[in-house]
Amino acid sequence: MGGDHAPEQIVAGARLAAERLDARISLVGDPDAIAACLGDHAAAGRIEIVPARDVIAMGESPRAALRGRDDTSMARAVDQVRTGSAQAVVSAGNSGAFMALSAMRLGTIPGVRRPAIAITMPNAGGQRVLLDAGANADCRPEHLVDFALMGSVYAEYTLGLENPRVGLLSIGEEKGKGNELTKAAHALLEAADLNFCGNVEGGDIFGGRCDVIVCDGFVGNVVLKVTEGAAELLFRRIRQVVADSEELRPLAPLLGDALRAVAGQFDAAEYGGALLLGVNGVSIVGHGCSDANAISNAIRFAHKAVGGRLVEHLREVFSARAEARA
Repeated sequence: MGGDHAPEQIVAGARLAAERLDARISLVGDPDAIAACLGDHAAAGRIEIVPARDVIAMGESPRAALRGRDDTSMARAVDQVRTGSAQAVVSAGNSGAFMALSAMRLGTIPGVRRPAIAITMPNAGGQRVLLDAGANADCRPEHLVDFALMGSVYAEYTLGLENPRVGLLSIGEEKGKGNELTKAAHALLEAADLNFCGNVEGGDIFGGRCDVIVCDGFVGNVVLKVTEGAAELLFRRIRQVVADSEELRPLAPLLGDALRAVAGQFDAAEYGGALLLGVNGVSIVGHGCSDANAISNAIRFAHKAVGGRLVEHLREVFSARAEARA
């Protein structure tokens, strides 16, 4: 029931996912509204409706969403994972409320001080992980170490990157560059059991120096929004140049296919959402503007994370760290 195009596009995305994946999908919310969108589609037999009468609005504060509102669609959906009825939860609704509910109702993995949003970004060799992308605007140095550990596990078991290289986002490659947070985090990351490659700059985000980029949520969210905006402007300008050029216009169909392939690497809909790493379950934070394709891809993303036993591997890594410290 959450998102700019709910429930129609959410239900349509679930139908697409049910056709493509070996998974059972629960749609949580107003049963009548969901049933009207679901209709007698062939995939409907693999989708169940879980009733919830209340909805957390996009503009509500996370704190208000947590106060005695157990019958919201978002709370009921998170509870599906908490009780073991589901292995993952996806929402395109109020992201602040969803993250708060996921952390409160699922709890955090022992040893994780703060969950973080991990996003997948393209680079020359494939994909890389950046976190935190917005869950924690203010961080301490030890939080960035936790992010680095979680990002490394994610990169290894979800993206298939062996011994992932970790970089700390700063304003210079030199060890002493950065603000107080990054300089203190650098020292901790050097001492951690990680493949730490030092500071990386903004220009390295799409390069090949590292596989995991760590930063606080304020910086990470700015990086995410700037990247999305710059990519949208770039491809719009290229399309306009092609349309205005008599020489290039006949090549538009061929160029269009190539541009769409590249643009897809920057399109949030292709990934569907971002993982909230550190909670006891797979929790996918979707874009509020998600359409059916984005929702289907978010469910596929969740399915992959469950199949790769991502949460179990995170528990193992943080448990081993606690034992080593003891």
